[in-house]
Amino acid sequence: MNRYERRVGRILFYFITGFAVFLLVLAWAEQQGLSRFWLGPIFLFSTVMMYAVIGIRSRTTDPEEYYVAARRIPPVYNGMAAAADWMSAASFISMAGGLYLQGYGGTDAQAGGLAYVLGWTGGFCLVALLIAPHLRRLNLYTVPDYFHVRYGGEWPRRLGAFAAVICSFVYVVAQIYGIGLIASRLTGVQFEIGILLGLGGVLLCSFLGGMKAITWTQVAQYVVMLLAFLIPVSWLAYKQLGQPAAPLVYGTQLERIRTLEDRIAQDPAEREVAAIFLRRAREYEARLQDVEGALARERAAAQQRIRALKAQGADSAQIVQAHRALASLPRDAATARETWTRALHESYDRAKPLGGMPRHTQPFAGDPEGSAQEREAFETSRRNFLALMFCLMVGTAGLPHLLTRYYTTPTVAAARSSVAWSLFFIVLVYVSAPALAALVKFEVMNNLVGSSFDALPAWIAQWSRVDPSLLSVADVNGDRILQWGEIRLGADIIMLATPELGGLPYVISGLVAAGGLAAALSTADGLLLTISNALVRDLFCHDVRPQLKPQQRVILSKFVLMGVALIAAIVATGKPADILPLVSASFSLAGSALFPAMLLGIFWRGANRSGAAAGMLAGLCVTVYYMASNAAPVRALLGLPPGQQLWFGIQPLSAAVFGVPVGLVTTWAVSLVAGRVRMTRGIS
Repeated sequence: MNRYERRVGRILFYFITGFAVFLLVLAWAEQQGLSRFWLGPIFLFSTVMMYAVIGIRSRTTDPEEYYVAARRIPPVYNGMAAAADWMSAASFISMAGGLYLQGYGGTDAQAGGLAYVLGWTGGFCLVALLIAPHLRRLNLYTVPDYFHVRYGGEWPRRLGAFAAVICSFVYVVAQIYGIGLIASRLTGVQFEIGILLGLGGVLLCSFLGGMKAITWTQVAQYVVMLLAFLIPVSWLAYKQLGQPAAPLVYGTQLERIRTLEDRIAQDPAEREVAAIFLRRAREYEARLQDVEGALARERAAAQQRIRALKAQGADSAQIVQAHRALASLPRDAATARETWTRALHESYDRAKPLGGMPRHTQPFAGDPEGSAQEREAFETSRRNFLALMFCLMVGTAGLPHLLTRYYTTPTVAAARSSVAWSLFFIVLVYVSAPALAALVKFEVMNNLVGSSFDALPAWIAQWSRVDPSLLSVADVNGDRILQWGEIRLGADIIMLATPELGGLPYVISGLVAAGGLAAALSTADGLLLTISNALVRDLFCHDVRPQLKPQQRVILSKFVLMGVALIAAIVATGKPADILPLVSASFSLAGSALFPAMLLGIFWRGANRSGAAAGMLAGLCVTVYYMASNAAPVRALLGLPPGQQLWFGIQPLSAAVFGVPVGLVTTWAVSLVAGRVRMTRGIS
């Protein structure tokens, strides 16, 4: 171990010790009566300031440090940074939620949460064996650099930069959405203001120091993430089972969950709730038969209710509520059709046993030995599971911000070692995610379901105010008792609400939120740096202003990074989708556009410039077409009927299962044809 590594080790030790003391002080302050009103903002401000100090201390204008941290990051610390870069808001916030909602195998319309664990972990094996060492050997700065060096010419580099921008932007929107979610919950401010607060943390970490600052902030952020994930899951395991080693003991709860699922499925009150949702679904079906007429009748009924309340001299609160009901109606027939179609599908789902959720340990939806419909559901569920796992694997091997992480090691051997350390640090969290999902589901089924609506814990109302789509409860059958079918939890809330759900001290809630914030910040930093470098270094400085000096390129990259961050924040305020779907889409885009040409470029000498450009374009176009043609807003804009036109039942998020083969075949075929044409011209 050299002097640099020893110095870094001492600093990391001081950071861990200081953060532990900080947690103990806050825990003591909570015991002494410090209000939750102050604990949340203290956690947010303190952790962001810790990262900001590291970012400011690592400021640089040297190109080698800004782009690749001077290529001197030791493998262990680079592994920690890569793990933090990798374990985004999707892994930290949403992966356990996906396992909670979809179980291991999922439904016929959505892959199970285990596909994310297997796909992301398998993707790192691809990176270690096929990609990272070969890229590090070339001493590059960005992923588009590889296409320029390997294939020559301009179009492979341009397409690589364009694909890097597209997939990274989709990814960073998901991270900033997660930042806003956590910041708004910690501070109590509106979601949009929470995004702006978190955005300041992103810029402080990455704006001044580039890859050098991002690397060391990510090391610190990994420590926070690891503590924030393992402490609550261990605490919950100890509370339920008397043992803190959750991954080793949670199997006991799986049997209990199976028993609770059977009891809920047979409960008369649950069946009554399901019947009400079925009736609502049929009402939506009737409305969709005549959308304009149904919308006109709904408006007339709402207006009539307002007039009746005024005539009766009703309380002003009732009149205001009636006005809100009128204002909440769809503004036109197209919006009504989209809204009611979505409500129709949701009502039909919630009318199914267990509220439309699959049994937790069921491998796939349906039954391979059942009726024709059940066999078809089984096959579709299995195809979607494998397709999503494939897309996450190839997406991992193609994501620019992750591959750039291994440019920062001193040698090729260090790059291989760094990937191994990355896997180790990621597995520490990933083996606990299935345990957390099972423990939380048992807590909800056993302790929350059956509670009186008058005695529900305060955190339910608090999270509902942050975003009703994350958590909603409604007394559907009017018995004032909470049924399983009457509570709806979003995937993005499971991890964040775990401490409150388990009755843990609020300081643990703050720690979990700080961990989620660290996960989102660490990934957002790397993504923004990738986008700004692609736009400035790989496009602008190659094609528009090649005479710019290196220091000027670095300064321009910093301002582009800030501009991209603001644009992504504006998009995130619109809440375009949940975190997991956005992240999955970015993996499909990266895998289909970058992985085929990168893989063939490394292992096949016959791959050439024409083939690479054609393959990247073909793979990206197929993936974008499949996603866009099945997106409800796009179909409504083009006047297409609602619904999805799926190929082999594969969901749009797994579009790379079509894009990657198309990209590989196109690269291979065009390379062969272009090679023979050049050979013919050379002979003649």
